[in-house]
Amino acid sequence: MKLQQARRNQVKLRLGLSGASGFGKTYSALLLAYGITNDWSKIAIIDTENNSANLYAHLGTFNVLPLNEPYNPERYINAIKTCENAAIEVVIIDSITHEWQGKGGCLQLHEQLGGRFQDWAKISPRHQAFIDAILQSKCHVITTVRSKIDYSMDSTSNGRTKVVKHGLKAITREGFEYELTVNFELINENHLAKTSKDRTELFSGKPEFVINASTGRKLFQWCNEGLSLEQAKAEIENCISLDGLRHLYQKYHGLQKQVHPLIIQRKKELESVSSQLVKKENIVEPSKTKNNGTQN
Repeated sequence: MKLQQARRNQVKLRLGLSGASGFGKTYSALLLAYGITNDWSKIAIIDTENNSANLYAHLGTFNVLPLNEPYNPERYINAIKTCENAAIEVVIIDSITHEWQGKGGCLQLHEQLGGRFQDWAKISPRHQAFIDAILQSKCHVITTVRSKIDYSMDSTSNGRTKVVKHGLKAITREGFEYELTVNFELINENHLAKTSKDRTELFSGKPEFVINASTGRKLFQWCNEGLSLEQAKAEIENCISLDGLRHLYQKYHGLQKQVHPLIIQRKKELESVSSQLVKKENIVEPSKTKNNGTQN
């Protein structure tokens, strides 16, 4: 256990878009994706919304992967892997609501098991595997989620009950928003957005705005600040001492899984060079001794 100095490494974006039907989630997600990659062919949208992504084919030559029921977590995971294997840079999942509330989704799977509390022990790991597939993806991932108006029955001071409106609530398992880099809430049919979660601090405290490609470019620039794997590879290749390798291993603490095999390989190379130098010295020294003896 050792304290490490805080530093931000390059990351893949995990973005969320929530809003009611007709508020522009799909359109905004596509513009975000284009701003991130600047190449429509490197964008794939996993479409659970009755092929609605095809309505925006005029924007560019992005890829569509239709996903129909059953909407179980494993089918979503396979769809994400399909996009990764196709060298896609930005994956849009439109939407994740079906994985939770759709036909064959987690809520229905839970009901089929009996709907008891203990039945979540079988469903929750499957849902978490889906979340992990998003968080661990080598692609940038944008998720959309449907929202509905959230109500509650509250008691007044005189003991009466009244209906209280709390605004929009995302239709997915509670807590997903906290896994994201940024979560945008689309608040009306004019596509105006605000952030409910923003680790980048690019949009916090700012007025509502319309998401476009420049929003994606800002996020891409942010995620590429800090230490990069390419930078780490270059420094490791040019390192000429074991102490230097130890320093680099600590420097790139956030990338240790990726740099560890590179450091081990460079360590072997340096040790091999050192061993060869020792052998040469052992050959040269006896030769000098023999020559000195002959001269005497």
